[in-house]
Amino acid sequence: MKAVVCRNGALEVQDVPQPEPGPGNVLLRVLRAGICGSDLHARTHCDATAAVVEEVGYDHFMRSSDSVVMGHEFVGEVVSYGPRCRRRWKPGTRLCALPIIKHGGEVEMVGLSEQAPGAYAEYVEVSEDLAIPVPDGVTDDDAALVEPLAVAHHAVRRSGVGKRDVAVVIGCGPIGLSVILLLKAAGVKTVVAGDYSEKRRELARACGADAVVDPATESPYTAVKQQKRYFTRAGDLFDEAFKALHLLQTIPGMPWRQVVRFADDNGLTPTGPVIFECVGLPGVIDSILTAAPFRSRVTVVGVCMEPDVFRPVMAINKEIDLRFVFGYNPDEFAEVVHLVSKRKVDPSVLVTGTVGLDGAVAAFDALGGAERHAKVLIDPASPVRDLT
Repeated sequence: MKAVVCRNGALEVQDVPQPEPGPGNVLLRVLRAGICGSDLHARTHCDATAAVVEEVGYDHFMRSSDSVVMGHEFVGEVVSYGPRCRRRWKPGTRLCALPIIKHGGEVEMVGLSEQAPGAYAEYVEVSEDLAIPVPDGVTDDDAALVEPLAVAHHAVRRSGVGKRDVAVVIGCGPIGLSVILLLKAAGVKTVVAGDYSEKRRELARACGADAVVDPATESPYTAVKQQKRYFTRAGDLFDEAFKALHLLQTIPGMPWRQVVRFADDNGLTPTGPVIFECVGLPGVIDSILTAAPFRSRVTVVGVCMEPDVFRPVMAINKEIDLRFVFGYNPDEFAEVVHLVSKRKVDPSVLVTGTVGLDGAVAAFDALGGAERHAKVLIDPASPVRDLT
């Protein structure tokens, strides 16, 4: 079969052996495969990531010297089954699947390991137990986006954001846009998005962001008016605390529950927005910690594969919560299929281009610029080479 192979940072369409499905696995003919931001990073920074991932117990993450077929966001149709399968679906049934598979008892990351070729190819092998049929009415394009939407769903859940919180999304690439979609699906009333790209700011509006800013000219933390004022300077915080304490002293005998509520309402216990870092480049975390209001909650969704530095004392002084997320749970993946099929999440706006296998290099280059495109899909049956 034909596949896009990555080796030493170069992408090339090659003839490679078609997978033979192993025990418990299914062979799919690929209909669509999404190009993920982590694929862009892995192309050039996989060695540093592989060294870290090996420390946490997985030693097959792609390295630059490997020949890897990437692609972990995909939808395909059933071709054949391996041994010991339940053969739950007829040939031709469309499936999307978690990009995790077992080979010889070893768990592998599909599309991010030489041991588990991904979906930038005509065929891909998946686990039958981790596959989900695509409901009627869900397009191939939308089905291919279930995986990144599941990442966003997991990030929103892990963040602990409430419907009345202000959510700030930094970076409006595919993952940032997906986070916006899932925040609105979760009922969050106020979502602010920030990106330097005008095109991606337009996409953020289309995804439901309530306020969209260019960080070069406006702070996303002051883009919406709040009932409670955010604190960005220690002096302001202390001033409000002294005012609140003074007021408390003028009301002797107040029950402690009312004291807590009164202190919260008067600035003694300020909280900031819930921030989602969706860029994944060095320096972004520190820039967020520097600009974020006191007691913000920061969830890091972007995958930075290079060493990075931030100043803990900045987060300490502001009492900022910093949380990192990875992937998603199987139930979250299945729930996203349901959300898309019921049109509670419409990811179609994310897709800005489709190419064939021969267009993968042009697509990677275009996505590296970030000015015109968000999510580009690969259709192995398409002859398209270039993005317009």
